[in-house]
This record gives sequence, C-alpha cells and structure tokens, in this order.
Amino acid sequence: MHWDSEIRDFKNFLKLERGLSENSIEAYLRDIKKLMEYCEGQEDPIAIDKVTAAILTLFLVTLNKFGLAAHSQARIISGVKAFFKYLLIEKRISDDPTVLIDAPRLGRKLPDILDLHEIDKILEAVDHSKPEGARNRAIIEVLYSSGLRVSELTNLKLSNLFLETGFLRVVGKGNKERLVPIGSEAIKYVTIYIKEIRNHQKIKKGEEDIVFLNRNGNRLSRVMIFTIIKDLVARSGLKKKVSPHTFRHSFATHLIEGGADLRAVQEMLGHESITTTEIYTHLDKGYLKQIIEEFHPRS
Repeated sequence: MHWDSEIRDFKNFLKLERGLSENSIEAYLRDIKKLMEYCEGQEDPIAIDKVTAAILTLFLVTLNKFGLAAHSQARIISGVKAFFKYLLIEKRISDDPTVLIDAPRLGRKLPDILDLHEIDKILEAVDHSKPEGARNRAIIEVLYSSGLRVSELTNLKLSNLFLETGFLRVVGKGNKERLVPIGSEAIKYVTIYIKEIRNHQKIKKGEEDIVFLNRNGNRLSRVMIFTIIKDLVARSGLKKKVSPHTFRHSFATHLIEGGADLRAVQEMLGHESITTTEIYTHLDKGYLKQIIEEFHPRS
C-alpha cells in the first residue's frame, strides 16, 4: 500500500461522497501528510498497513515536542482518524490503529463577538462615495443579518435571493441547502448594491448569477472579504480582531440573548449537531454573569 495513492483516493472520497469543500479537503490532506512524512522519515519507513497505535502515539509525542498547540493536535488526530476509518470501510486495512488514540482535552473557547455599538461603528466606516462602498455595506449587513460563513457569502447567488419574502437560500458545508432569514436593513442595502452598482458592471462569463463581485466582474475571494473587513475595522477605530466569522458569532449570540430557540439558531447557522450551537448558550451565560458583576449591588 502506497501513501500517495491512498491519500489520492481518500481525497476523491471526501469530494465525491462526503461533498466537502476544497478548503476542508485540503485541511484533511495536510494533516494526513504530516503522518505520512513522519512514517516515511523513519530509518525503516512505515507503510500504511503497518501503522499501529504505538506508532501514532510516538507521532503525537513528536508533534508535542515541536510545540504544536492542543487545538492543532486535536485537528490532526481528527483527520488521521477519518483517514483510517475510510481505509477500514474500504477494506484496505483489517484493523483501525486510531481506536485507542484520544485527542488532547480542550477548554471550550468562547468566540469573540461584537456588540451593536461596535457593529454600527464598522458600518459607519464604509465609504459610500466609492462604488465599492454600497457593496461593502451590503456584505456586512448580510453577514450580521443572516450569519453566513464566508464561503457561503462569496458563493451567494442572485437566483437564491428571495428578498420579497425575506429569505436567502444558502449552500453550506457538504453542499447542504438551507433557508436563512434576512433582515430589512440587509435587504435595503443588497437592493441598493444590485440596482445601483452591480447592474452597471461588466460581468465575467460564468459569474452572472453571483451576487458580490469585484471591479473586474469576478466573484470576491475569501481573502478579499477578510481584507474588506480588516480595513473597515481599522477605519472604525476598533481595537478588536474581527473576521467574517465574528459577525456570524455575533448574529448567533444576539439571537440567543434575545430569547431565540436553540433549534432555530442551529437551523439558521447550518450546524449538523445541536452541541455546536450550544456554545452560544455558554456565551449568553457569560454575558449574564458580566451583567450581574457590573450592576448587582452585592457583587
């Protein structure tokens, strides 16, 4: 059994059968290749079907010696487990060496969020005197109004906008579709952008249905969305580190704080498991504790 051919087949499995995005697939492959490099770098190179739990333990010890963070180690273990589970299902191996391997215990990190005042400051930083100003305002409004992932935003289609009824059809992880509400302010600025800016652009072939475009008529990249937000945050004077995901976290947190049903928030975020959404209930409790400490006379 050769590492390269098995990894290539695993890549096809992730793409065709699991329907994962290119970014997710590349993350899996990077982690598995770390194990491959470790095994092939031994004095007596280790084939895939010769990998044991003891070898994996030594691999993890090596990662730890290099100072790899617990979260990074946990991610690598997750990728390696998925790879060997695939090999077992495909009958390429007879035993799964990862069964007894545990990921390091991780503390539950609460995501950074913005309050309404901070979101307003970022929106105020948009320069509406430039053509891209209308687009950038619409982007921020949609991220906060609907809680989209950055890849969902860059791939959002005109044909999936149902602004008259206040919904977006979003294609999320694993090509799963969901309907997400969109607020009145976001509808307002998306409409302005489409009618006043986008409709007057020369659009590249194949991008005619994509909502958010750059000046050359191509869809915006993930990197460009990060750059737009970074520039707006700098202009606003905020000292926080803000990414597209910060608006998604803020969207979910503000819904929970307002009393929204957890299952409804799970559906809107496109989480497969309710436990992923439950982190926002912890965040909410943290917020409540902060309120008590600040305003209760006995605190």
